[in-house]
Amino acid sequence: IDYVPTRKEILFGHHFTSVAGLAPIVGPAIAIIWGWVPAIIWVVFGSIFMGAVHDFGALVVSMRAKGRSIGDLVSDLINPRVRQLFLLIIFFLLWIVIAIFALIIALCFIWYPTAVFPVWLEIPIAVWLGYMIYKKGKKPAPLAVAAVIVMYITVIIGAYLPIKMPGMFGMSSIMVWMIILFIYSFIASTLPVQKLLQPRDYINAHQLFVVFALLFIGTIWAHPTVVAPAVNLSPKGAPMIIPMLFVIIACGAISGFHSLVSSGTSSKQIANERDS
Repeated sequence: IDYVPTRKEILFGHHFTSVAGLAPIVGPAIAIIWGWVPAIIWVVFGSIFMGAVHDFGALVVSMRAKGRSIGDLVSDLINPRVRQLFLLIIFFLLWIVIAIFALIIALCFIWYPTAVFPVWLEIPIAVWLGYMIYKKGKKPAPLAVAAVIVMYITVIIGAYLPIKMPGMFGMSSIMVWMIILFIYSFIASTLPVQKLLQPRDYINAHQLFVVFALLFIGTIWAHPTVVAPAVNLSPKGAPMIIPMLFVIIACGAISGFHSLVSSGTSSKQIANERDS
């Protein structure tokens, strides 16, 4: 269900939004406690010379092994016993990630009920986008722009249509939302990737670029005062910068999870090796 030759711009959006989660934002924000200079240095040089090499290596190795994931490939590269242990670690790590993300999104739905409508309406919009691209053969870029515009309209509608989830069956509203999100995750992961995940991520990639542009323009326009210190190697009550900087800023520079995306999904969708 994941082996779908894909246009490189669509696959870029799919890969980009698969790794652009909460950690790349929260990590650098926390690392400011040691100053913004160490954080910027590690994000820039770590992502270029370590993260990119690490993820690209995982992508190419998987691509040349018929799209097999790193967890599966270690049986050939090392031995079958390591494969079992590696897959077991991945299994538990993914459960932790899914549980944390489900909790965070459930809390967001409760704190901001106006976000529920636009978030869930993106599903039929993404299904429509995938249908138009793969079944009708339409160009993806204009359709993606139209989808983003519709998404912003749903944000306005959602502001007047807050959806609050009550607790039910003895469960809190947080637990109800988490169960719904788990069900969605199961359905989305078992559908052919071009039906939902690819077009949804392609839409989200455009939204992220719009947000980046607005943040950049807003920062230049407002010209806020930087209050964080440039370097603070011994903040009170904080651990040592080494090795904690590399622990706090992981997904922002280099992360083992990203190699799972490279070898687990992206490698199966590359139409041409040069697109990697």
